[in-house]
Amino acid sequence: MKHDNIVQQKSFAFAIRIVNVYKFLIFEKKEYVLSKQLLRSGTSIGANIEESIGGQSERDFLSKISISYKEARETVYWIKLLQETDYLQEKEAKNLLNDAEELCKILGKIQITLKSRNS
Repeated sequence: MKHDNIVQQKSFAFAIRIVNVYKFLIFEKKEYVLSKQLLRSGTSIGANIEESIGGQSERDFLSKISISYKEARETVYWIKLLQETDYLQEKEAKNLLNDAEELCKILGKIQITLKSRNS
């Protein structure tokens, strides 16, 4: 994976949005538990992508990409839960979900491509 690629850029921009949503949830909504879970999983996506770039092998790279995918799936869950419990408005949740699901698709395709190359 080369430096400054699309998944790297998208995951970083998504992490910024997640941090801002977290700040909104704790300061405006006074929600501290679910928001912390969202913060952890939503920022972990990009952190694991960064780790994958520095991977020592293709197997290490695939492992970190797989973790990023799992964190993106978890983030989808927390966004849906926050929406359904009225902490996030539908419009904001939908925008976040679209971005999270796009990251899932990209990361899923990377995993499929790497696994098919190694078969």
